[in-house]
Order: sequence, then structure tokens, then C-alpha cells
Amino acid sequence: MFSARKGCKAIKSPHLRVYNGPSEDGSTVTVVGGNAPSRTINIRLGEVLPLLADAVRSERTWLRDFEQDEITISTDLYEVILAYQYYRRPSA
Repeated sequence: MFSARKGCKAIKSPHLRVYNGPSEDGSTVTVVGGNAPSRTINIRLGEVLPLLADAVRSERTWLRDFEQDEITISTDLYEVILAYQYYRRPSA
């Protein structure tokens, strides 16, 4: 554990962000909030789905870190997901 001594400044946690340059389609990622734990990012579903699908196919262990996280989706998407879940069940 780090203990502050006289004359030493406490080390702040670094705030890292990955920047990959401008996106080809002009979309933006918006960070809402400061250093609060409830930060959110607005991103198009089409940008994240291929990455998540690849991570699931590749059985990436980091996905388990987010299994209990809640996400917000539109009512339309939720209804489509429920219908897909119902119709993809194997026939008895």
C-alpha cells in the first residue's frame, strides 16, 4: 500500500483513453460525466456488435467481467430480441 510522506504528492490514477483517429463514417463517441463511476458512452450498435460477436466466438475471458452489467436498449430492439429468442428455440 502506498503511504504519502511529507513533501510527496499523491499519485493520481491515470485517465487513459484509446484514440484510433477519426472514424470513417464520421460517427463520434461521447463521454458523459467526469471521473464519476457512472460514466456512459453513446455509440452506435453497429460499431460494437461485430466486436462483441468476435469476442463471444473467441471465448474472451474479459466478457465475464461485464456479465452483470446492465445496458439500456430501445423498446423496439428489446421486442425483436424477445421474438428472436422465442423463434430460435429448437422444436420439440
